Amino acid sequence: MANAASDFGKQLVTRTPEVAGGLLRSIVDFAIDGSPAFPGAKATAARSLQSKADREGAIDALVRYHVSMASAQGFMTSVGGLLTLPVGLPANIAGMAVLGVRMIAAIAHLRGYDVDDRRVRAALTLAMLGDDEVRRLVADGKLPSSPLAVATAPVFDPALERTISERVMGSLAGRIGGKHVAVVVVRRIPLVGGGVGAAVDGWLTFGLAAYARREFIPRHQASIPRQ
Repeated sequence: MANAASDFGKQLVTRTPEVAGGLLRSIVDFAIDGSPAFPGAKATAARSLQSKADREGAIDALVRYHVSMASAQGFMTSVGGLLTLPVGLPANIAGMAVLGVRMIAAIAHLRGYDVDDRRVRAALTLAMLGDDEVRRLVADGKLPSSPLAVATAPVFDPALERTISERVMGSLAGRIGGKHVAVVVVRRIPLVGGGVGAAVDGWLTFGLAAYARREFIPRHQASIPRQ
């Protein structure tokens, strides 16, 4: 996963929004489908469910695992400080994308959503923006609605999927890039930078998990209007 994330990340931060959005969609597919060396969302969800008595307990375990993984990769990609920034930043962006999408997809899968459905995949990607950013973009008219509405829409909208991918990539690059520049570079203390990187990435992942749990309500309830 580390090499793939680094390669994806280098392309994501150096290409146009359209190309970066396409690469992000490849990351989304990788995070959900997995590979022989990296279990995808459904396999990860199934493994967690086997060890827990119920689906919500399995989701709790999934969140803890992905927060710890995000913290570990945040430490590793920030520990070198300024010297490793050209390598650490792209790898950190891609790593956060892979872990975040897999976690959100696993939550949605355990709540009854078909993560092979392209509407749901677009919704999972949208959830990577987080609650505040989604609300702002919807209020500004730049996005039509929430992840839940996208996941349960009557038809798949390819143009909306492209817009979501491009905006998510820009948001990820901004959040992770800002962390590296403002924390790692300013402090210029490698080990301290690693610790802060771990804390920030763990906190970001925990926040995404909380948002995903609010948005992807159990599928049988998804048709009930929310207040």
